[in-house]
Amino acid sequence: MERATRLFDCINTQAKAPRANFLNAKESGAWKAYSTKEAHDLIYQLSAALLDLGVSAGDGTTEGRDKIGLISNGRPEWVITDLAVQQTGAVLVPLYPNTGTRDIEQILNEAEVKYVFVSSKDLCDKVKEVHLNIPSLKGIFTFDHIDECTHWGTLLKPLKEGRLQQIKQISNQITENDIATIIYTSGTTGRPKGVMLTHKNIMSNAAASGDVLSRIPLKEKCVLSFLPLNHIFEKMCTYVYLFNGFSIYYAENMDTIGANLKEVKPSLFTAVPRLLEKVFEKIMVEGQKLTGIKRKIFFWAVKVAEAYEINDSSLGYKIKLAVADKLVFSKWRNAIGGNIKSIVVGSSACPIKLERIFTAAGIVILEGYGLTETSPVIAVNRYEKSGRKFGTVGPLLGGVEAKIAADGEILCKGPNVMAGYYKNPELTAEVIEDEWFHTGDIGELDKDSFLKITDRKKEIFKTSGGKYVAPLPIENKMKENYFIEQMMVCGSERKFVSALIVPSYTHLKPWCKQHEIPFSSNRDLVKDARVIELYQSIINTYNPEFNHVEQVKKITLLPDEWSIDSGELTPTGKMKRKIIAEKYKAQIDKMYPSEVSDNPTLVN
Repeated sequence: MERATRLFDCINTQAKAPRANFLNAKESGAWKAYSTKEAHDLIYQLSAALLDLGVSAGDGTTEGRDKIGLISNGRPEWVITDLAVQQTGAVLVPLYPNTGTRDIEQILNEAEVKYVFVSSKDLCDKVKEVHLNIPSLKGIFTFDHIDECTHWGTLLKPLKEGRLQQIKQISNQITENDIATIIYTSGTTGRPKGVMLTHKNIMSNAAASGDVLSRIPLKEKCVLSFLPLNHIFEKMCTYVYLFNGFSIYYAENMDTIGANLKEVKPSLFTAVPRLLEKVFEKIMVEGQKLTGIKRKIFFWAVKVAEAYEINDSSLGYKIKLAVADKLVFSKWRNAIGGNIKSIVVGSSACPIKLERIFTAAGIVILEGYGLTETSPVIAVNRYEKSGRKFGTVGPLLGGVEAKIAADGEILCKGPNVMAGYYKNPELTAEVIEDEWFHTGDIGELDKDSFLKITDRKKEIFKTSGGKYVAPLPIENKMKENYFIEQMMVCGSERKFVSALIVPSYTHLKPWCKQHEIPFSSNRDLVKDARVIELYQSIINTYNPEFNHVEQVKKITLLPDEWSIDSGELTPTGKMKRKIIAEKYKAQIDKMYPSEVSDNPTLVN
């Protein structure tokens, strides 16, 4: 069998093992399934329509190839459009649905996008708002039926004789080294950068990641997808599914994930740590409602899970774990469909405490690491116990090389490393030197070649005393406490380390009721002396785990959670430290009077 080298080669792979429920999504409240044949027909019809619109590979260079924009939630049409565009030799430029109009205009102009596909009216309106400022843009098509917008269905027509052969003749000219997509990174600071990824880049990552997933004993090849498909993590995983015979179900939205999991009963899914935190919060809230012996058993089981070690083979612990599983953990698994074997986690650091708890409950957390520029996976934990270590992002992915530079930065080399930043050779040269990509992350490889991320190079700061502080380990450790929802360590060019903390109001409010603390709002809570005392005690508990310069001396509690919509988080949930520091400058400044106490103090 000829080796697949282009992403759209998955079409031939799927045709050999067709599925009735290949791509699936909710339409008018009911699941609609697209069979393999139906999806393939739509892919070829759209490819033909794009060719009729004049979309082409141009002169074959990246600049010469036409660019097609795609702004949509995850749904079958997303995948169909992606594969259809690829077959024409054009380049897909996908954007986050929550991208602002200014960035939409900047990205579509820089990429000289010719046509844009959007899912909904609000996204159509966003593009229309800046349409006249984008000279290259010839048309907008929508997946939903919207008045005064052109539905993509108007492009889809049965293929005339010879069209399929024409499409294949064109697609046969596309090589593994051609650019398949340009993904603009949101970034925690600065202007979005267009990452050029070839078919080979993503194919190499998908093939090696597919080998990792093949070792998970799945009951069925069925997944629920809900992360943004323009993010390289979910996009690459989609190709793993497409090449390996999975049925893909797309969640309606982030609020329906729980219900969709029960309906679909997937064997695995991908997630960001923030979602796991939210799921566990809900589990703990339900546990708080229990009374008597049931409550005692629940919290005993959580304690058992917190003590989980991957290679703990002691008979005593095995018995405890079996009892906890029968009485408590089995109910957790049933609440998310009953078939989940594993959750693949990426994008940001996952709290070790959550890894232990979910894995102990029979839901193995496989944390990985990578960047858009590396397609994305550099390292990932495996399902088999020998390939997993808590506190690491696992061994290197097959075909990927990594080394640690003298300053601790992780460097990566392999077929997964991007072709470069679009129209920005200077920036490309800054991050790729002698084929080694500079990740900007600080880490270490242990004696067993497991990779551990310790911080972002650009986020490490120096106090006014000249001491360097890495904020990420401090934040990750302290966020293991249930009462801390979000946290940002501060102290650049300051005398000591401080922190902004968003309490977990899901846990704090029941605690306040239990201690008869009256409140009418979050703002009341963060000013209450007993709440202040609670958080001071939490900081006091964790501070001894860090050296003196790293210890948090003062904290400020905040009433509002940071979010993507309010601008403090990137679309993948990473903190925009610069934005947060600017927004809360007054609160940060208050933590630095002339006198410094050695004990944590809360400032409001």
